[in-house]
Amino acid sequence: MAYWLAKSEPSVYSYAELEREQRTEWTGVHNATALIHLKRMRPGDGMLFYHSGEERSVVGIARISSQPHPDAKDDRGSWSVEVEADHALARPVSLAELRAEPALADFMLFRISRLSVMPVSATQWRRIVALAAQSPRAQGKKAGSRSSSRAARPRKRGAT
Repeated sequence: MAYWLAKSEPSVYSYAELEREQRTEWTGVHNATALIHLKRMRPGDGMLFYHSGEERSVVGIARISSQPHPDAKDDRGSWSVEVEADHALARPVSLAELRAEPALADFMLFRISRLSVMPVSATQWRRIVALAAQSPRAQGKKAGSRSSSRAARPRKRGAT
């Protein structure tokens, strides 16, 4: 099984719409690199559903449910796959949170940010799903009191 991230502007097609419809044809991919990734998708693969635009967050998990095939409705030579809703994440994981996570330092989302379909390693997948299960406050907390962790941390000049 492989893992993927696919982006959609929520005003165009949101994860909530996919949940209502249960499945959709993932179309509209024209970038050559994104098409290479889409053509590598197989039924059963996992897909992180990323809301682009203002939201910039991973919001749900979907599954690939068909082999890639030429998009008959697109005269530009695009391909598509069928995608099924799996579940919404317990909470969205923002781009800022993803960037702050050391385990995701080599995430393709940061290097080729305009790419709409990209592979995700199994390690990255597990970390993103784990982040979604944490409360935002739980991230980055160390043992001990707030004041003791603040005192132990070196301050930068001008920091408050």
